[in-house]
Amino acid sequence: PYNFYKLKFFSLCLVVNFDHFQILRAIGKGSFGKVCIVQKRDTEKMYAMKYMNKQQCIERDEVRNVFRELEILQEIEHVFLVNLWYSFQDEEDMFMVVDLLLGGDLRYHLQQNVQFTEEAVKLYICEMALALDYLRSQHIIHRDVKPDNILLDEQGHAHLTDFNIATIIRDGERATALAGTKPYMAPEIFHSFMNGGTGYSFEVDWWSLGIMAYELLRGWRPYDIHSNNPVESLVQLFSTVSVQYSSAWSKEMVALLRKLLTVNPEHRFSCLADVQASAYLSGVIWSDVCEKKVEPGFVPNKGRLHCDPTFELEEMILESRPLHKKKKRLAKNKSRDNSKDSSQSENDYLQECLEAIQQDFVIFNREK
Repeated sequence: PYNFYKLKFFSLCLVVNFDHFQILRAIGKGSFGKVCIVQKRDTEKMYAMKYMNKQQCIERDEVRNVFRELEILQEIEHVFLVNLWYSFQDEEDMFMVVDLLLGGDLRYHLQQNVQFTEEAVKLYICEMALALDYLRSQHIIHRDVKPDNILLDEQGHAHLTDFNIATIIRDGERATALAGTKPYMAPEIFHSFMNGGTGYSFEVDWWSLGIMAYELLRGWRPYDIHSNNPVESLVQLFSTVSVQYSSAWSKEMVALLRKLLTVNPEHRFSCLADVQASAYLSGVIWSDVCEKKVEPGFVPNKGRLHCDPTFELEEMILESRPLHKKKKRLAKNKSRDNSKDSSQSENDYLQECLEAIQQDFVIFNREK
């Protein structure tokens, strides 16, 4: 019995919850969920905490996506990914605590009119190639590689984030869903959707990497595609429009981009060995890249937070359920629930869904 209680006490110590963190400030808002900077009270280590309101996830039918993202993040860890450290829940929200990267995302820097040099983009291609190669080894297609999902650390190294629409494909399987952000989606995703073809595989992420590298160098994308373009017109577009490369870029960089932006996935560069063999990356010492020993061509300004300041204002002023008042609110809800007869609630379905989340949510602690 002594050992049993000791074990039980130990496992309780490993469960991390909202009270273990101090909320410092709001820094972002995703397709669903918000992100803030937090500090773990016992270790004083800083993290980013993403939190998603359960009721909103149910209403928007996004619970499955959250669970899939958690399932993937709990199984992976890599130097060029934004890694998960803890996941937990309370009555209102689901939480993911991940690496804090203070250098901002590449979309933010594009909007700040940063002129990325070829040397800077070359390193992003190397770092993302290592991340994508690792994901492939774990059977994961990310499906949303774009500047918005590449976060920089303070030194300027790139990290891939947001596994919200990632998918796992086992040996020989193919993905078929129309998933991603249209301007970055590979032609075979649209083909598969239109013609019910054989689906697509890991090659789609390397196409997205090519689109992103082009955009960072030039300031705009190689194809004029927007989210409201019908799929039919996009299938047509790839067979008629040819990509224009800048004469200012080195021949080797253009050759690499051409191989990433090859419409036929069978001929596209789509693994680490492919890009390593390119003339452009022949001089790269890959062990140095892995250990972050290669100096980035762009280093974010250290003295400031690289995000939109309105996130913080929204959280403090407009948010109806602000995070910093959560403790009081939950206590109030408890006393209200106890005082009313909730035996026949009109929200039976919602309650059922909330209970299912409560039951199925997987708590995680990477420190264990």
